[in-house]
Amino acid sequence: MIRKRTQKICSNLAGAEVSDPWGPGEDGQGHDAWKIGGKMFACIGSKTPGVSVKTDSIETAQMLIDVGVGTKAPYFHRSWVLLKEDTDEDELRLRLTNAYKIIRSKLTKKAQAELPPFDG
Repeated sequence: MIRKRTQKICSNLAGAEVSDPWGPGEDGQGHDAWKIGGKMFACIGSKTPGVSVKTDSIETAQMLIDVGVGTKAPYFHRSWVLLKEDTDEDELRLRLTNAYKIIRSKLTKKAQAELPPFDG
């Protein structure tokens, strides 16, 4: 299940935290919004299978969609992609780590300095 695989990867990213900002859906299943410094880099919805991740650009997201790595992430900007349930472990780790790095690098210098070090 992608939720468990995502949890395993993201929980090892320095300073990453998970929350459920929208509460449980109709089926009682909530969201997993993975954040660094209060900014989201990955999200698992309550209904749509898969995990949505931030990419560095609309072009990168489109390339990942074109090669079949993911699809357009519903409800997110075009620079996000939805990775499928059966995404390869290495690909999942790469995309989650890249999303984390993108968001972490956009935090203020002060916010970055307050986070635990990250060597990835």
